[in-house]
Amino acid sequence: MKTLIKLTLLLFIVVGNTFSQSAKDVSKKGTVAAPFLSISQGAKATAMGSAFVSISDDASAIFWNPAGLAKLQGSGAMFDRTSWFADVNYNFVAGYINLGDIGTLGLSFTSSEYGDMKVTTIEKPDGTGELFSATDAVFAVSYAMNLTDNFAIGFTPKIVYQSIWKMNAAAVAMDLGVQYVTPFDGIVLAMSISNFGTKMRLSGTSNLVLLDLDQTTSGNNDKIPGNIQTEDWALPLNFRVGLGYSFNITDVNKVTVALDAMHPSDNYESVNVGAEYGYNDFLFLRGGYKSLFLETSEESFTLGFGVKQALLNNLAIKFDYAYQNFGRLTNIQKFTVGVVF
Repeated sequence: MKTLIKLTLLLFIVVGNTFSQSAKDVSKKGTVAAPFLSISQGAKATAMGSAFVSISDDASAIFWNPAGLAKLQGSGAMFDRTSWFADVNYNFVAGYINLGDIGTLGLSFTSSEYGDMKVTTIEKPDGTGELFSATDAVFAVSYAMNLTDNFAIGFTPKIVYQSIWKMNAAAVAMDLGVQYVTPFDGIVLAMSISNFGTKMRLSGTSNLVLLDLDQTTSGNNDKIPGNIQTEDWALPLNFRVGLGYSFNITDVNKVTVALDAMHPSDNYESVNVGAEYGYNDFLFLRGGYKSLFLETSEESFTLGFGVKQALLNNLAIKFDYAYQNFGRLTNIQKFTVGVVF
C-alpha cells in the first residue's frame, strides 16, 4: 500500500515538472480542444469560487477530484444545469455508489445544448436554408478507494467527443486525484490532474473538397477530390493543489473554507478561494472568488446557497444554486438537484 502511495505522488511530481518545463510567459488561451472541459460542474463548487479539489463531498467529485468519492457514504446522484453564454446550456449528470471495502464507483455524463444554427456561405451570408448544430459530450467512469484511514486516491477514465455540422472528433483522457487528511484537525490537502489524454482532430465529410489543380488550363478535370488536413489539438490539461479547512462554531453551525492553486496548460496560474456556512445541515450560504492574480480573466466573485431536506432516515434531497460574475460577459447561473441515500 505504501508503494502505491509513493508511485501516485511520484506521478504528480513528474506531471508537475512537465508543466514547469513547458510553461512560458505566454498565455495559451484558445489553443486547446474541448475547452468546455474546464467549465465547473456542481452549483456548490461553483458558488465556492471553484475551490473544491480538497472538499469534493458530492457527486461532482467525479469532475473535481475523484479521490473525494472514497469518503462518501451510501449512494447519491445529481443533475446540474449551467446557463452559459450565447444561449448555450450544459447538463451534467453524475452518480456514485459506495461498495464498502472495495471502494466507490462513479459515473457521469456531460452534454451541451447549442440549438440549431443557419448554414451560411460567402455567397449566401443570410443562410443556405440548411441548419446545423454542435455537440460537446463526456462520458466518465470513476473509481476511488481509501489506501489508509487518511489517504484516498481516485481515477476517472473518460471519453471526450465534439462535433460540428458534418465533422467530429474524439479523445480518451484520464483524471487522477488524491486527498490527504492531515494531522491538523479539520485540514485536508488534495491534488488532482484533469484531462491527461490524447489529442483531438476534427474530421468528416466537410474535409472533402473538389479542386482544380491547374486553373490556367481549360478542358482539364476541375473536380479532383481532395481532403483538407486538420491539426491535432491537445485537451486542456489542468493541475490543481488545494487546502480545505472545516470547523464547527456550535453544534449546528459549521464553516468550511477552501483554497485551490491552478496550473492549466492553456493559461497562466491562478488561485480560487471559497467558503461555506452551514446551519443544522439544512441551509448553506456560499461565496468565493475565482481566478485571483489572473489579470486577463473576466471571472471574479461567486455567490450561492443550498438546501438539504432529509425525507427518511437514509434519504435526503438537495438543491443548490450558484451565480458567477463574468465581467463584460455578464454572468452565468447554475442549478443542481441531488439525492443521497
